[in-house]
Amino acid sequence: MEIKKINLGSQGLQVPDQGLGCMGMTTIAGGDIYGKADEQESIATVHRALELGINFIDTADLYGPLLNERLLAKAIKGNRDKYTIATKFGYEIDDQEQLTWGFNGTPAYVNKAVERSLKNLGTDYIDLYYLHRVDPNTPIEETVGAMAELVKAGKVKYIGLSEVSADTIKRANKIHPITAVQSEYSLFEREAETSGVLDILNELGIGFVAYSPLGRGFISGDIKSPDDFAADDFRRSIPRFQGENFYKNLELLKEIQSMAAEKGITPSQLALAWVINQGIIAIPGTKRIKYIEENAAASQIKLSTYEKERLASIVPVGITAGGRYDASQMQFVNA
Repeated sequence: MEIKKINLGSQGLQVPDQGLGCMGMTTIAGGDIYGKADEQESIATVHRALELGINFIDTADLYGPLLNERLLAKAIKGNRDKYTIATKFGYEIDDQEQLTWGFNGTPAYVNKAVERSLKNLGTDYIDLYYLHRVDPNTPIEETVGAMAELVKAGKVKYIGLSEVSADTIKRANKIHPITAVQSEYSLFEREAETSGVLDILNELGIGFVAYSPLGRGFISGDIKSPDDFAADDFRRSIPRFQGENFYKNLELLKEIQSMAAEKGITPSQLALAWVINQGIIAIPGTKRIKYIEENAAASQIKLSTYEKERLASIVPVGITAGGRYDASQMQFVNA
């Protein structure tokens, strides 16, 4: 099985058509994201991903905070040059390694954050460095200008943005070429299509990276009711997975499950193939070897025009019940 390599954006970065999202491998501010994680299994998953051809690894200083990058440093030690590492900054972390839950995109903080990430990852360069969220108090031009200096200094190879509006993308790209934009995108989350983000990325030759391409694990079908989430699982706070919304979305999922069964694949593989078949890089998150193997197989699945149309009719844009974040978090996406 060979994972296809494709261009991410037009600046020269090549990556496999799917990467590995590592957020669930550690806590955030002491809370589990998708249930308990085991460090050794997480490291083994990163190693297995490389064996399968998935060497595009996605992390952030927010995850932990800082613990995720340190975990990856252990996983990639001795093999740094075989991995393409993407990390992010922008959620402010103080000198005591605590999240302030504010945003900081000032040039001074950009420089502070990159030095910390380089140290935590045990490397002297970052392949793709994302602004995780826009700082509402710092013009995007200033933040991207500081990121551009990191490229000049050789500390960063390519720069990206996460959860930004079409207008922000245009302004940022005038300061320095943006290689990639990362946003939530899946059969159940299609805002990038309706907000103009995908249009401007295509126009400017910027790559798109889809996080949570399995609808935060919902499409796997393992979650049968809102009560199946652990008490500290952050998905409990997401309107999409609460009460009546959950069960409305579950009805849509049943049709996806039927289609996957007809094709002899899992619902997760069908959903991943749908993203990848559009030329979009998917970064499904997992901390288990069995799931990285299942995900990798999705790169080999080709969908016919009929199958794509059928999926579009099952989950048309806008049909999903409930928002992808609660109101307090939604104000910081598509910024």
